[in-house]
Amino acid sequence: MIAPLFHAWERRLASVTTNRVVRPFEWGLDWIPPNGHTSHPLQHIRGWVDEVMRDTTAFFDAPPTREYDVEPASADRRQRGEAGTLRFPSPITTPHAENNTVYARWFLPPQRGQKTRGLRRAVLILPQWNADAEGHVALARVLARVGISALRLSLPYHDARMPPELTRADYIVSSNLARTIQVCRQAVVDARRAVAWLAQEGYERIGILGTSLGSCLAMLTAAHEPRIRAQALNHVSPWFADVVWRGLSTAHVRAGLDGHIDLDTLREVWRPISPYSYLDRVRDVRTLLVYARYDLSFPVDLSRALVNEFSRRALPHEVTALPCGHYSTGAAPFKFIDGYVLTRFLMKNL
Repeated sequence: MIAPLFHAWERRLASVTTNRVVRPFEWGLDWIPPNGHTSHPLQHIRGWVDEVMRDTTAFFDAPPTREYDVEPASADRRQRGEAGTLRFPSPITTPHAENNTVYARWFLPPQRGQKTRGLRRAVLILPQWNADAEGHVALARVLARVGISALRLSLPYHDARMPPELTRADYIVSSNLARTIQVCRQAVVDARRAVAWLAQEGYERIGILGTSLGSCLAMLTAAHEPRIRAQALNHVSPWFADVVWRGLSTAHVRAGLDGHIDLDTLREVWRPISPYSYLDRVRDVRTLLVYARYDLSFPVDLSRALVNEFSRRALPHEVTALPCGHYSTGAAPFKFIDGYVLTRFLMKNL
């Protein structure tokens, strides 16, 4: 009786966004080596994906940099717990100059000068797809208030990283297959450089929190970044392709894929950015899996499949099922429940 009500609410909330664009299907061969065209694009991209999967450590490698810069926050922002904005170059150079600088807003617990427990633990936050510059900032402030420093990362092609040709962050999830892989890869290596900065600042206990697309990218980061001790994954699925194929939020992306590729092939091609590929690499990472019972964007059977796989492999984890949908997670009272669950987990495990 409750599900139809939540599903109708989810569709209403999703319909508020009117600038979704159905983009043409592309293999994206210009985004992979060797660049250029081939008469067998699927065979070409399959060969590249097979090569990537043989050494994902190299694929998600983030070479160190000294080019970190922190711009202090304004007086108004400092009063609300924000210390400044971290900037550094992305390890991956894309054709869009705006996207090649990474931005992260930095929040500190009160009384930073004292030797408090909060000074030695920090969380990197990866917001949801198409989050604006304020997305998850309130959560970062909550974490800082409970003694955990928070670094809120802007994903590739989001807010300050978005080129003028875009109104949405379409290039990180789209019907261009190789570009989607490479831009998600960029998000992971950006996150690894942010973690390296936290370690450089003296943080000993580092966690990661991701929501929706951010949860997928957070798990990929935790699977390849040994300094991450705990991950809080907010809306989850084992497979990147299945969410795009079936989700309410990505119906316009599915429209661009239809008639060019089937789900099984898409799942195979997008293995490098699917959490399922890396489950055994998070065996030593404390994990929280959060899903919503009435989610139409991350269909609930996919979320439960990931939960079941964690259990089958005896991976350490906790599970919370929110009594709402995907979009309604951001509405009261569900956003407070979600925030409490995420914060409590990170306080306990860092």
